[in-house]
Amino acid sequence: QLQASGGGLVQAGGSLRLSCAASGRSFSSYVMAWFRQAPGKEREFVSNIRWRDGRTYVADSVKGRFTISRDNAKNTMYLQLNSLKPEDTAVYYCAADYNINMVIGAVDYDYWGQGTQVTVSS
Repeated sequence: QLQASGGGLVQAGGSLRLSCAASGRSFSSYVMAWFRQAPGKEREFVSNIRWRDGRTYVADSVKGRFTISRDNAKNTMYLQLNSLKPEDTAVYYCAADYNINMVIGAVDYDYWGQGTQVTVSS
């Protein structure tokens, strides 16, 4: 089970930190990711992290502004969103896949959280 939280309304240039609390299993052999979906658009990969070694990958569209991390003790993944832009407005989803490869397709992920809304005003 994945539970995403931390979304909200923020002005352009502001920051938010999203959390994804994982429960029900050990995610040490998983890759976990953040995706986002804006109205009328397809779900878009944002970033992922391999739980066992912390390796990360970030989409070019958010590189330098968003940072993914994890807290092993809390079994929680984070996404720090800085320098937010109106085009970052979307529902942000966390996901997990039993995999050692840093997959970035939504179809590759088996487990999904419920999503948290991020709205950036201009």
